[in-house]
Amino acid sequence: MSDIVNQAIDYEVDGQTFQGHLLYLRGATPSRALLMAPNFFGISDAAIAQAERRLDNTRAIFVLDPFGKDVRPQTPEQAMEAMGAVRADNAALRARLRGALAVLEREAGELGIARDRMAMFGFCFGGACALELARDGADLRAFVSFHGLLDTPAPATGPVKGSVLVLNGADDPMVSEDSLKAFKQEMDGAGADWQLTHFGGAVHSFTDPGANIPGRSVYDPKVARRAFAAMDDLFNEVFGA
Repeated sequence: MSDIVNQAIDYEVDGQTFQGHLLYLRGATPSRALLMAPNFFGISDAAIAQAERRLDNTRAIFVLDPFGKDVRPQTPEQAMEAMGAVRADNAALRARLRGALAVLEREAGELGIARDRMAMFGFCFGGACALELARDGADLRAFVSFHGLLDTPAPATGPVKGSVLVLNGADDPMVSEDSLKAFKQEMDGAGADWQLTHFGGAVHSFTDPGANIPGRSVYDPKVARRAFAAMDDLFNEVFGA
């Protein structure tokens, strides 16, 4: 019997059905509820495996479905198409993120996790999703982006309520200097508690064990370890014991 509970959960947003996965350790009493946004493949075996690696006795993780229950990209080309369609309508994307957060809120309540003990993290496209939910004013303790895009068609206009941590490959070809400058100005303007860490020599997808496109997307286990340690440190800070 697996030590991990993996519960598929259907939910609806704007009349469309989505299916995310709630994970936690069997027999644990988690005290933190985390929303995880996967990369541009959406719900996949790799995304579930990534969530499983982040579990401990304190955490329940809900892996959100960004594309819909019937959309499961199998190739990078299909993933790009699915991501492009969602990013073309930022308001709809934020609605999907709010819908997934509502599922986490409900399931966290069932597990006895207090509403003020919730945070979000995401990878690549999912990192951008974490930042979009922060910009949307979601009341979470923290938002963490791993090698995510920083640009947005709708910068934050109100307060960003949780701490923001951006973990970026210093040589990521998908993150421009202009987007870095705009992000700083946006976060400062929103009065955010934010931090951006550059990892020297790292490119895109440095936490993805399957990434191997030199100069573009490459797994870096040393950088991944440091980045996850930074997320864990922030969560310990905002949640306390």
